[in-house]
Amino acid sequence: MTNNLFSDIPAKLPEELFTTLLEAPNIRIERIVSHGHASPEGFWFDQDHHEWVLVLQGAARLQFEDNTLEMKPGDFINIPAHTKHRVEWTTPDEPTIWLAVFYG
Repeated sequence: MTNNLFSDIPAKLPEELFTTLLEAPNIRIERIVSHGHASPEGFWFDQDHHEWVLVLQGAARLQFEDNTLEMKPGDFINIPAHTKHRVEWTTPDEPTIWLAVFYG
């Protein structure tokens, strides 16, 4: 049976949508759907695992302690564990669909 990353996306998202696609020892793959969402003011992710993230649709702006990164479809980044970061902005007029791989 196959699944599709672009299916089952609600028209309205009061909060970001996190869907675990695969989980095994030392790895988790998630689809994240944002629609004009951003991290709360002053909030920073500080994760115990590395995160490789790819934007499939939409656009986003990631903020790190020392720089800001614009992301568009096809852009990906590896974020080492305990690298503080936050989502500063995602497109308000269409969903931003991310593929995130948490590992290590």
